Amino acid sequence: MPYLAHTGNLQVAGFAILMVGWILGTISTGLVQWRVWHVANTTLITSGIAWIGIWRTCFFSHVLVSPNLKIMYCQPFSVTDSFVPREIFVAQGLMLVAIILGAVGMTVCFFGLKKVYQAPSDASVIPLWFTAGGILILLSSISIIIPVAWNMHSVVNNFSISFPSTFNMPSSPETQNVGAAISVGVVAAIFLLTSGIFFLCYRLPKEFDHRVYPMDEEDSVFSDSMSMGSGLSGYSRSFISSNLSSRATLNCDGIKNDAFIYDVDDNIDTRFHNGAKV
Repeated sequence: MPYLAHTGNLQVAGFAILMVGWILGTISTGLVQWRVWHVANTTLITSGIAWIGIWRTCFFSHVLVSPNLKIMYCQPFSVTDSFVPREIFVAQGLMLVAIILGAVGMTVCFFGLKKVYQAPSDASVIPLWFTAGGILILLSSISIIIPVAWNMHSVVNNFSISFPSTFNMPSSPETQNVGAAISVGVVAAIFLLTSGIFFLCYRLPKEFDHRVYPMDEEDSVFSDSMSMGSGLSGYSRSFISSNLSSRATLNCDGIKNDAFIYDVDDNIDTRFHNGAKV
């Protein structure tokens, strides 16, 4: 079996980056800090700051929750709500797709690395595993980039959201900023993109050849010089060569093994004299 462990160093690094990127993407999906709204009316939103994610809105309030501002007031929403803007609607779907694609790509790449270190008999399948996993990871990165960039565009242009009255949220803020979830999503997308490229870069060594060739006669332990030919010339040639190697020893990895010492003098002399008598 071929030794291929040294060929997967870049892919091991890519797998570590992949795990970090996938975890960051999952965290970004669950965070509420996609948009940070600064509001002027602090009657209910007493902290003056509200956070809008892709699943819910939250803010601190003395009136609605607790006077010490240790508990957030949150209202969830879903894709069925009519007031949800398209960028949030798309983000809900694509972020889930990114998590699924990343998990599948991670599994495929894991099996590819496993085959690298196990040195399978058919090593030509290893690039196929890494190619499939790399493509899935790149698709996961793209699935994060689209909603992150779209929501960042909405924040920069200060787009408003028409929340219903039950949410106790204003329709538009005075100002809004990019939240930590978008920043984490950008880092996750970069990590996933880098990891996918690493896996797509895998190549088998140029000298690698999985075909098996027969051993040359020159490389054999018993060469033609020790074979018994017909006629006196054959006997004499074998006799001369046997004198040179009458005490042949087979070595295993450079260690002398006396168990394989064989004497050919007696056999050669006996056959030589028998042939001379004939």
